[in-house]
Amino acid sequence: MDSINDEILFVGTAEAEHVEMYLKAIWHIKERNEPVKISTIAKMLNVRQPSVVQMLKKLNEQNLVNYSKAGVSLTEGGEKVGSSMMRNSRLLEVLMDSALKVEIDEEMVCGIEHHMSKQFTDALCTMLKHPRKCPHGHAIPPGSCCSA
Repeated sequence: MDSINDEILFVGTAEAEHVEMYLKAIWHIKERNEPVKISTIAKMLNVRQPSVVQMLKKLNEQNLVNYSKAGVSLTEGGEKVGSSMMRNSRLLEVLMDSALKVEIDEEMVCGIEHHMSKQFTDALCTMLKHPRKCPHGHAIPPGSCCSA
């Protein structure tokens, strides 16, 4: 890499994306006013229940969830990450559907949402005129840019 114009290749951290997907799933289940069950998380993420238990223990240690025999809930930190991931994905869906007029590709949305900075998300939200709902009719969590 001699020149400032050389492209830089980036390898993301699969572990961080994995954590974010669990927090997003829990946030989404909570949004639907359903009890957050291991079986529901497993079905939503297409993983086995022992994998969910293992991840919940890890997230509990990282203070992102409260996990016990009584159930699962997001901590303030977990809520923030889950809400952010949901905001990213729903804004991307609005971008694809309304602005780009292309079919929503959930796999692509999932691949991009993990790499969006707050600055990028707020710029996208502003460009899209602060949409309140995604094309599926779900509320988009507002960002700090929405109150301006």
